[in-house]
Amino acid sequence: MNFIAFDLETTGTVAGIDSIVEIGAVKFVGGKVDEIYSTLVDPCRSIPEEATKVNKITNEMVSGMPLVETLLAPFAQFCGDLPLVAHNSAFDYQFLLSDYKKYEISGPKGKVYDTYALGKVAFPGLLNYKLSTVAQHLNIPLGTLHRAHEDATYCGRVFLKILKQLNQSSDLSWDYIAGLTPRKPYEFPEIIKQPKQFALF
Repeated sequence: MNFIAFDLETTGTVAGIDSIVEIGAVKFVGGKVDEIYSTLVDPCRSIPEEATKVNKITNEMVSGMPLVETLLAPFAQFCGDLPLVAHNSAFDYQFLLSDYKKYEISGPKGKVYDTYALGKVAFPGLLNYKLSTVAQHLNIPLGTLHRAHEDATYCGRVFLKILKQLNQSSDLSWDYIAGLTPRKPYEFPEIIKQPKQFALF
């Protein structure tokens, strides 16, 4: 299966209030990494110390980097119509959705599947289903965590292991995968930029 694995780093946890500081996406073709999209993002605000402690991204690193509104269309173009996967996909999806709506830009066309929920189906009984925990259970070597394109790569490799596990009993399709968990895949809406209305006095 061909798909895009993606991940975001942010200033906090609340979409629409906190901001994206890094976008990472990895295109998997035939089970291998084919192409990487990775960029820091200037959030135009100070990054809280708590966030920097997690992702090691500092204010100095993002100063002068592209603004998120200039990256939304290129990210969507990179993803195209391929299915997407993310770990705890609700978090990343809501951040992107908030910005796509704010700037009236259409997002990727593929549905977004959640490796967190799928991991519970494929590998029941783990202590938890953090990306690092699942990756270690699957003997996937880990380097840097909480940087976007590295986490996206781990997410994609976890997803491939999930497919291998599930394929022991089923002929997989995206529709079949979507039905494995109560959490249905997310979809980005088609957004048409509206003309601005100016008051006449």
